[in-house]
Amino acid sequence: MVPLALRRWFVVHFIADVVAAVPLFVAPVWILGLLGWPAVDPISTRLVAAALFGIGIESYLGRNASVDAFRAMLNLKVIWSATAALGVLWSQLEGGPPAGWGVFAIFAGFHLVWLRYRLLLREEAKA
Repeated sequence: MVPLALRRWFVVHFIADVVAAVPLFVAPVWILGLLGWPAVDPISTRLVAAALFGIGIESYLGRNASVDAFRAMLNLKVIWSATAALGVLWSQLEGGPPAGWGVFAIFAGFHLVWLRYRLLLREEAKA
């Protein structure tokens, strides 16, 4: 059984991803300039936005799926959030802009949520 709280987290994730993706897709140089990024590659930024759209929209579309579908979606979310958090942390340690710490915190926070629920669903599969 998929916990109701997890289904709600998927909706929260959809909203967060789309809210972040739209400005990154539409005006990457302007929005990241406001956040203190010294150099912006619009192609890379729009690719990140596309990933946010894909993962976020799938969160919404899959919010009522089966437990097996949730396990698969959580696998993706755990991998994406862990590598994103690690990549941002690495960049911050190399001198990234102050707003990068916020980005790191968001990815790390979501990673903890997704990992918790993935482990919970793994335990339920064994029972």
